[in-house]
Amino acid sequence: MQLWSCDAISEQVVTEEVLETASTALEHLIENFISRMDVVEMSPPSFNVNRPVFNQETLDSYLHKRVKPKLSRSTKLLRYFRCSSKRAKSILFRFVPILEWLPKYPVKEYILGDIISGLSTAMLQLPQSLAYAILAAVPPVFGLYSSVFPVLLYAIFGTSRHVSIGTFAVISLMVGSVVVRLTPDQMFHVTSMNTTNHTEFHEARDAERVKIAAATALLSGIMQLCLGLIRFGFVVVYLAEPVVRGFTTAAALHVFSSQLKYFLGIQTKRFGGPLSAINTFIAVCTNIKGSNVPSVILGAFCIVFLLAVKEINVRCKDKLPVPIPVELILVIITTGVSAGMNLHENYEVNVVGHIPSGMKAPVLPDFSLLSEIFTECIAIAIVGFSMTISMAKIFAMKHGYRVDGNQELIALGICNTFGSFFQTFPVTTSMSRSLVQESTGGKTEIAGAISAVVVLVIFVSFGFLFECLPQTVLAAIVMVNLKGVFKQFQDIPFLWRICKIEFALWTVAFASSFILGLDFGLLVAVLFAIITVIYRTQSPKSAMLGQIPNTDIYLDIDAYEEVQEVPGVKIFQSSASLYFANVDMYVKTLHKKTEIEPAAILLAKKRLEEKAKKSAQLAERKSILKWGNRNIPSEAAKQKAVSEEVPNEAIQNGASNVLNIVESDAKHKLTAFIKSAADTHALILDFSSVSFIDSVGTKVLKMIIKEYDNIGINVFIAGCSECIVEDLTRLKFFDESIPRSLLFHSVHDAVLHCQELASLRGDSSTEMSS
Repeated sequence: MQLWSCDAISEQVVTEEVLETASTALEHLIENFISRMDVVEMSPPSFNVNRPVFNQETLDSYLHKRVKPKLSRSTKLLRYFRCSSKRAKSILFRFVPILEWLPKYPVKEYILGDIISGLSTAMLQLPQSLAYAILAAVPPVFGLYSSVFPVLLYAIFGTSRHVSIGTFAVISLMVGSVVVRLTPDQMFHVTSMNTTNHTEFHEARDAERVKIAAATALLSGIMQLCLGLIRFGFVVVYLAEPVVRGFTTAAALHVFSSQLKYFLGIQTKRFGGPLSAINTFIAVCTNIKGSNVPSVILGAFCIVFLLAVKEINVRCKDKLPVPIPVELILVIITTGVSAGMNLHENYEVNVVGHIPSGMKAPVLPDFSLLSEIFTECIAIAIVGFSMTISMAKIFAMKHGYRVDGNQELIALGICNTFGSFFQTFPVTTSMSRSLVQESTGGKTEIAGAISAVVVLVIFVSFGFLFECLPQTVLAAIVMVNLKGVFKQFQDIPFLWRICKIEFALWTVAFASSFILGLDFGLLVAVLFAIITVIYRTQSPKSAMLGQIPNTDIYLDIDAYEEVQEVPGVKIFQSSASLYFANVDMYVKTLHKKTEIEPAAILLAKKRLEEKAKKSAQLAERKSILKWGNRNIPSEAAKQKAVSEEVPNEAIQNGASNVLNIVESDAKHKLTAFIKSAADTHALILDFSSVSFIDSVGTKVLKMIIKEYDNIGINVFIAGCSECIVEDLTRLKFFDESIPRSLLFHSVHDAVLHCQELASLRGDSSTEMSS
């Protein structure tokens, strides 16, 4: 038991009272602070910087550049080609990416997803390969070849983990236009006149067309390979998204019109070149009376079935483990129905026909054809690469890895070049199959390799089963797969609202590709895209800047009410670089925005001086007539002196009025409105948006400084980046009349310097007057 004394008890009571009082006071303090925080908004953080005004000279003296060792050209070459195990390994991994990621492949985590994805992609790839081969004007089996060898090669050399390489509608149609142009049906009517076997006619025509398609794959692959080796992947930047979407929409119309004859079961001529889609549609409409009714009924059923099941796939994608392979199911069902009912013999429904069993031995493409298909191969190579890199970048951003555009070019080039020896036609990324491969759990290109092996096994072992497949079914598959591309027509109102130039890019790409054909249409679209780039550089946005009071922030005067113009200082900002193509526009905009045109002011001064001189001479003549040879009165002399001094005052010091000079002539009347520059003593050119300047721009900049100096206005340049300063130095912009002190680190530095000069001038003028 603890004993407490009286002192201890009293001390304990006092301590408790103090603690209670302190806690109560603290609670009141916290409540007061919280109530103030609720009522009073926290002020934004502020800063105060005290530093000297920096121009380029003072900045150069303040800073010390890092000295980089200068290497001779031979040393640079030796370093570039220096051989080491680390460098050799890096180069090998860059050109053969599978060597880097395959040893690190997490089998337990990835293999199941890749297998499911590969099987799902193969189910879609098989019917699409058959259908797109018809677009390329070659027998369907060559579409299967194109879905095997290039896919295996891309798994080795490609950098994307999710794209599905193989046949694609747009590329197949471009190949078909080349093939039909060089081997139209009319070529073989004469050679087959003496033959009674209609099969021989088709075999001769198909053999020639396969040669052309393989040669197209070879040449486009070589182009892609060369472009990748010289690091030319940046060429895709001129294929802007509106260009690609407009082009693919036009290509979809070409594809749709080419499939109408297979859907209706009629025979029409296949057209190529300009107006091919329109001519094809006219030919189909002309022969529509000869449509095969069973083909139309079967094709319509297939379209409805495909649309319905695809809609189920979309709506139930979260509940389904994998999308329903509706194309494969449809191919199997319709092939069985066609074989069971003998549609080809009984109802004259066109079918796929003979599919050779096994694999063909590799053969050399026909090199004599390369000169005839050169132009089309350029378009095929660029479009194929743009499709692949666009899809690859989408998946790379989604899954957090990088793709190399140049290596993608090399990979596609290898796929097409080596695939051509197996009689494939050009391939690229398929959007629909890539989405299936990614959405079904594919992690790497192992999924693509599995899909290629599955397709290979199916057509080698069971390819003959697809001989009875109706062509109208393949046409229905192609048409339905164009649904997503046709939705791109919704881009038109959207682009019209957000950007008229992008709307023009989409429209020109679509119209030129639809009317002129895909090859020339793409060329026109790219040229127009380059023209828009030039137009944007020659039509920059410009503004006169003012200051937010008591800050170093300068914004457009016309955009904000709080922004105020600095007295006596005009600040001009243009978003364009200064080079030969837009220097005239830069100068015109500068004169318009500042409302000061030095040449007009000097001309006005000259004309006023001439006018004053003529007035004086006229007054002198009148005085001579009046007074004879006696001297001119002193009053007249004073008036003459006054008349000569007035123009100089009006120009150099005079109020911001407009001097109207009117000259009468027999043919025209010239009226010039010149605004006075009396209230302005400095002009600042904001170069913060200027990315480069050439020799022409340098000369014009010197001319601007000289012209404004002639009318008493000092010109300063602010916000130059390091590269602009280096360009100006290299182009010998600086000299005795234009020192480096004209350049300032920021607009605020230049403004403070101008205000200091103005105050010095004011002090000196006050001293002179006193």
